[in-house]
Formats: sequence, structure tokens, C-alpha cells
Amino acid sequence: MPRRHFLKHTLTTAGLGAAGATAAPFVATASADETVSWDMVTSWPKNFPALGTGANDFARRVETLSQGRMRIRVHGAGELVPAMEVFDAVSSGTAQMGHSASYYWRGKVPAAQFFTAVPFGMTTQETNAWLYYGDGQTLWDELYAEHNLKPFAVGNTTTQPAGWFKKEINSLEDLQGLKLRLPGLAGEAMNRIGVTTVNMPGSEIFTSMQTGALDAADWVSPYNDLAFGLHEVADYYYTNAWNEPSAALEGTINLDAWNALPDDLKAVVEEAARAANLAMISEFTFRNAQALKALVDEHGIKLRTFPKDVTQALYEASNAVIEEQVADDPASKRIHDSWYGLTRQGVG
Repeated sequence: MPRRHFLKHTLTTAGLGAAGATAAPFVATASADETVSWDMVTSWPKNFPALGTGANDFARRVETLSQGRMRIRVHGAGELVPAMEVFDAVSSGTAQMGHSASYYWRGKVPAAQFFTAVPFGMTTQETNAWLYYGDGQTLWDELYAEHNLKPFAVGNTTTQPAGWFKKEINSLEDLQGLKLRLPGLAGEAMNRIGVTTVNMPGSEIFTSMQTGALDAADWVSPYNDLAFGLHEVADYYYTNAWNEPSAALEGTINLDAWNALPDDLKAVVEEAARAANLAMISEFTFRNAQALKALVDEHGIKLRTFPKDVTQALYEASNAVIEEQVADDPASKRIHDSWYGLTRQGVG
């Protein structure tokens, strides 16, 4: 097949979604007069504030910076694949790109959790320093290459509160037996102190709280929590940021699709990712302040912090969880050594 006809076939079938894209090989390289068209699957509801719109922002930047040579169609959770299948969909080539959070994949890639959030870990700026100027990005690339993926930081929800609780927590005893939505290493730490944690898409949290399937839930932060109406199903908002001092979001690209891009479009994607990352951080910083004020002043939400015995127990449990994972998983050890080395230098 002539190269131009082959490229046209590849780019056309790549946009067909789950039914057709899995068979389309990512081997062609776009020239200056050809358009690259990708699908991005996400873990967020379509156009959801900051998360969904952050994915949209990245796609717009790519199209603008490439002068229309590269276009990305953004799909909300469930449109092409379910929210929790983004990793596999991009890895297999069902879609060329995804937008999600790496700690959702702890069951298949335990070390991935370090690239979203570590309990009592680095802040947002410290995370960016590690990724952009330390060896965080290199380690992330190495980890995901084994799964046919190229990762980028494409957003950060910044410091996240501990979440929403139906009852007030006055002691460690009050947490015993509670059902809590909390992903990642923080979820494992909560399990150690007597809480039953589950991971579920954000779109399921409200109903689960309303029906009693959950007693408490972490989602994101005031801006997104207000949008989901979580103040309608819980009265107590715990502001401790122990679980996610920073929460980076990932853009994942099928590695074959990435390698097929010419160097100038690779540069476009990299710069669009950095810009979208900064934009989301700035938006959350601004809108969280507005939303928190609205939650208290307009909806009467009670702000609380965990008592000392809870915080101490969570700190000890978090350290134990991390130490055990590092001991059991060589990839986690390499990443943790880099991450911890940076904090020891006073950056984190």
C-alpha cells in the first residue's frame, strides 16, 4: 500500500473508537500537510469542572499550537470506555490518549501511585520540581513504557481535604468500621486503622453516600465537591490534607502513537501539557477559595480537622504501607528513593 494511502487509512480508523481503533497500527508519521486525529478517553464526566474542562483545555492548546495539524477529541467517562479502564484502553490502542490519575491503577502498577499522591508527601510545586527538574519524569517514562504508554502531568488538583463524613470524628474509635471512598496509598493507610475503603468513579459517590453504601468520601476539593453536591449528603468536611498534599493528573499516550509523531508535534504535546498543568493548578487555587466560602456561608457545612490520635495513626500507617510496598516492588523502590531523596534535600 502506498505510504499516503496507508497513513490515510491509519488516521481514519484511529478515530473509530473501541470498535475500530484497536486494529489500527500506529506506524505512520504525519507530514506538514496531514492532520493527526486522536481520541482521548478520560475518567471524568464530560465537561466536568476543572477535570473534564482541563482535558478540553489541553486538547485546545494542542490544536492551536499545531495550527490545526493535530486534533484531539475528548470523551467523558463511559462514552468510549468506563472511567476505570482508561489505562488499559490507551495501552492497547483502543484510544491514542487518556486523562486520569495514576493511583487508580495501583492493582496493576503499584508504583504508579507515586505519580499522583503520597500521604504526608510533596506539595504541588514540589511535585512539579521533581517531575520537571529531578528524575521523576524519567522514572515515570520507564515505568509506563512497560505498558506501552508515555505519561505526562496534565493538571494537578493541588492540596485536597480529607473528605466528607456523615458523622463527626472525635477519636480514632469513631472511624472504626466506616466505609470510605479513598484511592491510592492513603486508602491503604485508612484500611490499616480500621476503615473499609473502596475506589469508585466520582460519578458514583453522591448516590453511594445517599443510599448508605458509603459513610464518607474523598473526591477532590471544594470546587469539584460543591459541583457534585456532596454537601447535600454529608455535614462534616475534614480539611486535613494528609492524604493528598498534591494530586497530579496524568495524560497517557499510546507509546506507538507517540513514537509515530514528528518531533515538532511531540514538542507541541509537551508544551500543551505543561501549560494545561499550570492552568489547572491556578484554577483550583482560585476557585477552591470561592467554593469553600460558599459551602460554609451558603450551605452551613461544618469544617473540622481530625483529632491528634487519628492524625498520628494515619501517619504511622502511611509510613508502614509505603515501606512495605517499597520492600516488595523494585519499581516502587527506585521511584521512592528518588522521591524521598528529593525531600531529604529540603525540596519536599
